[in-house]
Amino acid sequence: MVSETGNPGIVVAIDGSPDSNEAIRWAAREATMRKVALTLAHAAAPSPGGAPVLEWTGESAPAEFREQLGRSVERILADAAKIVESTTDEDSRPRVNNEVITDAPVPALVELSTKADMVVVGSRGHGALERVLLGSVSTGLVHHAHCPVAVIRNEPSPREGCVLVGVDGSPVSELATAIAFDEASWRGAELVALYAWTDAELPDIPMREWTGTTRTSWTALQSEAEETLAERLAGYRQRCPDVVVRREVVVNRPAQHLVEGSESAQLVVVGSHGRGGFAGMLLGSVSTAVVHAVRTPVIVARPR
Repeated sequence: MVSETGNPGIVVAIDGSPDSNEAIRWAAREATMRKVALTLAHAAAPSPGGAPVLEWTGESAPAEFREQLGRSVERILADAAKIVESTTDEDSRPRVNNEVITDAPVPALVELSTKADMVVVGSRGHGALERVLLGSVSTGLVHHAHCPVAVIRNEPSPREGCVLVGVDGSPVSELATAIAFDEASWRGAELVALYAWTDAELPDIPMREWTGTTRTSWTALQSEAEETLAERLAGYRQRCPDVVVRREVVVNRPAQHLVEGSESAQLVVVGSHGRGGFAGMLLGSVSTAVVHAVRTPVIVARPR
């Protein structure tokens, strides 16, 4: 268990599903890179009658059910520990905590996120339909967590390639940029910063036709956008001078460009909502599209 005063470090939600197991592998490597603890958080399954687990784990719960639940929890935690051991080296392995959740998983994980450095979750867990892109737990966390959330799919996480980040100048985009620089530095990877002038879904036609600009003014607009991106990255480049940065400026459709760029990336980082979102927005259109479409690991930067 995680103590009330202890920092859980990287929290990974586990349930024994394939996506969850891949999330454990990714989270174990992430905790190792960051040199922080790893917390394996398991939400016990609902009871056969549909009552909350907490009501079924007391003295009134059938003994057979309590024993079965206990064995299931022990097995899932033991299997998760084996995955951590096989993923990490003994000398650098992070300290591992176990957290058994006997209440609704999303509120409990959201509460853990108030102290965690990051929450990692498989895109789908047990009970998710095959056609569902994100399960209820992953959806709840990317909307409500108080720290960055990494969404991992049941595919071997690429160890090569760039770290790709979407930049738009919003406060949450600044957080995403900071996370992306740190991740690129830890991984020794190139950072690709993609900046779109607009989030609009404009047609694929020559740009001067829809902007009404001349060739000269179009060049000036492009140069201005490139300067804006360079300015937004300057401070982070000073903080992480070891990171090689490639800037990419596009006109529109940032989600499409991020999805396409993810094909050669080992990690994609986006803000939870961007310049088009308002303060109370939980998840913007660009981040929603990226989380649902990208196959590589995605970190959604969520402010505390």
